[in-house]
Amino acid sequence: MDDTGWTGGPLLGFDTETTGVDVHDDRIVTAAVVVRTATSTEVRTWLIDPGVEIPAEAAAIHGVTTEHARAHGVAPAGALDEIAAVLTAHLRDGVPVVAYNASFDLTLLDAELARHGLPTVPERLGRPVSPVLDPLVIDRWQDRYRRGKRRLGDLCELYGVVGDGELHSADVDVLATLDVLDAQVLRFPALRSVALDALHSAQRDAHRAWAESFNAWRDRQGLPGPGASTTWPTTPRAAG
Repeated sequence: MDDTGWTGGPLLGFDTETTGVDVHDDRIVTAAVVVRTATSTEVRTWLIDPGVEIPAEAAAIHGVTTEHARAHGVAPAGALDEIAAVLTAHLRDGVPVVAYNASFDLTLLDAELARHGLPTVPERLGRPVSPVLDPLVIDRWQDRYRRGKRRLGDLCELYGVVGDGELHSADVDVLATLDVLDAQVLRFPALRSVALDALHSAQRDAHRAWAESFNAWRDRQGLPGPGASTTWPTTPRAAG
C-alpha cells in the first residue's frame, strides 16, 4: 500500500473552549495550537478575556470563570489575530489542521475574527480552509454502523488513547485528538494512501452524507430545530 507521507507530519492540532455552543455568537475563552512532527510536539495556548460573562455551565466544563478570565486573560483581538496567523502560515505550507468536530472551532474562530474587524482565515488564505483532518468525521465515515456516542472521550476509550490531564482543557483535547487520529490510521490503514486534498474532499462528502441521514432521522422522529449543517469544515450562519 502506498504511503503518501502525511501521517509523519507536520500536523497542526487546534481546539477551543468557549462561552457556549453557538458558533456564530459565542466567544473563545481558551485555545490551543499543537504542531506535531515525527520528532517533536510544540504546544501553544491562549487564555482570553472574552468581554462577556462566561456562563456557569460553560465554566463547569472547562474550568475558566468570568473572574479568572478577566484577571488573567488577554484581550480578544490580539489573541485571535495570533491564532489565525499561526493557522494561516501552516495551511499555506500545506500542513493540515487537525480538529475534533472541526466545523465548530473553525467557524467560531472566523466569527470571532469578523466580530473584531479582523480578516478570517479564508480571507487570509485567499481560499477555503484546507486541508483539514477531523477524527469525528473520519470515525463516522470509516465506522459508520457502530452504535454509541462519538464524543472525544468516547473515541479515546474506543481507540485506547490515554492522555495526561482531563479533557475539556484545550491543550489536552488537542493532544488527545492527534492521538486519536494516529490510532485511526492504524485501524484504517487505507487512509495512509490518500493524498491530503483527496482526504479533505472525502471527509466533506462523508459529512454531508451523515448530516443528510441524521436530519432525515430527525424528521421521522418529529424533532424540532434545524438539525445538522451539511457543510464542512465550516458552518454558514442560517438565513434569517
